[in-house]
Amino acid sequence: MKPGIGIIGTGMVGQMCHLANFAANPACRVVAIADLRPDLAAAAAQKFGVPRIYATHRELLADAEVSAVVVVTKRRATGPIVLDALNSGRHVLSEKPMAYTTLQAASLADAARRRSLVYSIGYMKRHDAGMARALAELKRLRSDGSLGRVVGARGWCFGGDTGRSHDNFVMTGETRPDGLELWQDGPDWMPGALRPGYDNFLNVFSHIINLSRYALGSSPTVAASSVETSGAATVTLDFAGIACALQLVNGSEGTWREGLRIEFERGAVTIELPPPFAEREAEVIIDQGGQITRLAGEGSWAFRRQANAFVADIVGRGTPVASGEDSVTDIALAEAIWKPKVSG
Repeated sequence: MKPGIGIIGTGMVGQMCHLANFAANPACRVVAIADLRPDLAAAAAQKFGVPRIYATHRELLADAEVSAVVVVTKRRATGPIVLDALNSGRHVLSEKPMAYTTLQAASLADAARRRSLVYSIGYMKRHDAGMARALAELKRLRSDGSLGRVVGARGWCFGGDTGRSHDNFVMTGETRPDGLELWQDGPDWMPGALRPGYDNFLNVFSHIINLSRYALGSSPTVAASSVETSGAATVTLDFAGIACALQLVNGSEGTWREGLRIEFERGAVTIELPPPFAEREAEVIIDQGGQITRLAGEGSWAFRRQANAFVADIVGRGTPVASGEDSVTDIALAEAIWKPKVSG
């Protein structure tokens, strides 16, 4: 039996990045959508051929044909909805951030673990085919020692144009309704004035933090951090003696620039990521002592690969490459990065 997918939240990202990709996957069926905006839900259902519409996520979770859900809703409402879905026995793919505090995030991971459910977080950049090629090259270079040892790394994100190439979604003029259960938008020790910037930091910059862990090691410590109220930051993560310096700025005009460079003694591997909605892969550049190689892409899209991987993990009961359990670390790091802003 093909997994029955329910989509909770049918705004732009819900449609363009998730609904369109699951609807195109022959290994699953999109059987239902839920949105508090009835006209939008109806328009999205018609566009993507979804048979059933629900006014709330709880109504959708009562549908026996729904075996897994994709949660793409207001960020502070994500945690409560995901917890309801996991407690109902549904597999979950949730947009990031998964939560605002380590305790919130751990409670979600625990709920999935207790029920042996697939719980994936929407760090789609881990699914980028270019990123997969970069990891293969890093493994090879570390194994054969041809460029020596890794001596450092740096990452950057200058948020700009998101790279949307076409409008594969419909919208209505309905106001986003209130009434959703919302989790606290930061740890108890964080003043309210800092929480909008913290929210922005988690939404935009948790991607490159998560990706640096994917490339360099799962559990770094925060060696240094300087955070602005807006959410912009400079951060140094320590990966067992390898320093990774991150420069993070959002809201800049022009193209979106984001990437990661791993420095070896005699060369480097650079991963230049596409803008979030651009339907192309990361470019991988290998510098072997001045000899530059650019690895060709396949023309795939990380969001499509993420959707396909979620379905495959459900069918095969696999562990997601960006699991909820692993992603708790990203929230813990965010807290550690912001704590000096308060204590200082």
